[in-house]
Amino acid sequence: MGLGHILFLKQYIKGLFYAAVEVVFLVFLPKIITALGNLQTLGVPQPHLPIRERDNSIFMLIDGVVACAVIAIFISIYIISVRNALSEYEESRVRRIGIRESINRAFPILGLTPSIGLILFFVVVPLVFSACVAFTNYSSPRNIPPNNTVDWVGIQNFKTLFGGSKTWTQALGRVAAWTLIWGALATATCYFGGMLMAVILQESRLKIAPLFRTIFILPYAIPSVISMLVWQNLLNGTFGTINRTLKAWGIIEKTIPWLGDPTMAKFTAVMINLWAGFPYFMLLVTGSMSAISKDIYEAAQIDGAGRFQVFRRITLPIVLYQTAPLIIMSFTHNVNNFGAIFFLTGGGPVVPDSTVTSAGGTDILVTWIYKLTVNLMQYHYASVLAVMIFVFLAPLAVVNLRRTRSFREGEL
Repeated sequence: MGLGHILFLKQYIKGLFYAAVEVVFLVFLPKIITALGNLQTLGVPQPHLPIRERDNSIFMLIDGVVACAVIAIFISIYIISVRNALSEYEESRVRRIGIRESINRAFPILGLTPSIGLILFFVVVPLVFSACVAFTNYSSPRNIPPNNTVDWVGIQNFKTLFGGSKTWTQALGRVAAWTLIWGALATATCYFGGMLMAVILQESRLKIAPLFRTIFILPYAIPSVISMLVWQNLLNGTFGTINRTLKAWGIIEKTIPWLGDPTMAKFTAVMINLWAGFPYFMLLVTGSMSAISKDIYEAAQIDGAGRFQVFRRITLPIVLYQTAPLIIMSFTHNVNNFGAIFFLTGGGPVVPDSTVTSAGGTDILVTWIYKLTVNLMQYHYASVLAVMIFVFLAPLAVVNLRRTRSFREGEL
């Protein structure tokens, strides 16, 4: 690699660069082959050896994925070098290519190479490693390195979660359904709650409207972790301030299980999330409404339109059009909103399958993944759930990107 540039094109710097890449690759080739071999086997059980000397399957898996990334980079550079040599050879037959022009052509590739390398090793490799775990038996108690090795099991984990085990399948269906419902309700309540407050404050024409906006923005300004933990204590079924106050005022006789009943806990989670999340959309909708030309409203009023008709026919369509990508982004955020669920309910209360699956009544997929990895050490099932979330959210992210004006106008 690189001889064409040195011998025929007389581009010594470029040719030496390509040759150096090939030399480095050949020097590390034995280690790459070893890493690929270990990736295939993930180690051999060696109970007779001390723990430090045993094969570590996870390290082997990481090394194997990195080796695959290195091979992909080498093949890409090889293809680029061959295509570049052929194109410049054809062009050199027509006119002579100077050194400065050659450097200018190579500058974009050289400038992007570090970024591509960082993306590959810090984004793609961890994602591929996480996805690979879904096809292993990496779990407690028998397959936790370094005491024991991990084995490839194919799609067995997917079969177990998608019908192979009644308990796990029911837990997956319950948590996945609640995750979608939670994402939709959390987004819709915050969006339309924020829009309602924005319209009321703008239409009321109160002089102290900025004061109300400041008060409403306070829940959004406080770290959500603190807010959720405070609400968790306030809503405690036995010792919570809210239940004790309601009983002291004679409004209720029995305590309300805000976080103790699965259905009530879900309702509570949506309401608390509304309290914490509507200020963001209130400010967003206020900004969008202020950008609408007043001439449109004056024309509608001249035609006899009422306030509700003006809102329904003018304000709502324009605001929805401008904020649609943010609604999709908010939905994807809420699907993975770990803090809102974990710090408020802890995923609870306990339901019948919680003893086996560790999935509580309000757990969403991301909080269930946390419990599977930290509490049960079932990394293989957690990886399957992570793959599911990626497959579901990746298209939404692409749709969100394609709806942006910059993408439509060709700036992205």
